[in-house]
Amino acid sequence: MKLVIGIVRPEKANDVLEALYRAEVRGISLSRVQGHGGELDRVETYRGTTVKMGLSEKVRFEIAVSDPFVEPTLDALCESACTGEVGDGKIFVVPLERVVRIRTGETDHGAVTPVGK
Repeated sequence: MKLVIGIVRPEKANDVLEALYRAEVRGISLSRVQGHGGELDRVETYRGTTVKMGLSEKVRFEIAVSDPFVEPTLDALCESACTGEVGDGKIFVVPLERVVRIRTGETDHGAVTPVGK
């Protein structure tokens, strides 16, 4: 089991959700985050003052998947989030030690597999 964390541009979030759905990947959490990666610093004007913006708005997807779903999840994220420009984001794959589905008490692979599969 793995936890796939994808950090993408906000305008690509709906494309990513559609791609994950088509790949039959379920059980997604997403949150708005700010961060700084390889993007060049940008300058904005705020109330007549020039401000150097150090952090960019991003969307963070967290998806717990069993091993057979890791590659389809990565493919869906990469293909749907890519614009070819700096700042497209990153994907992290982290091992999961244990997962419990609270409603049924199922653990590990049974807890990350979509309901009804």
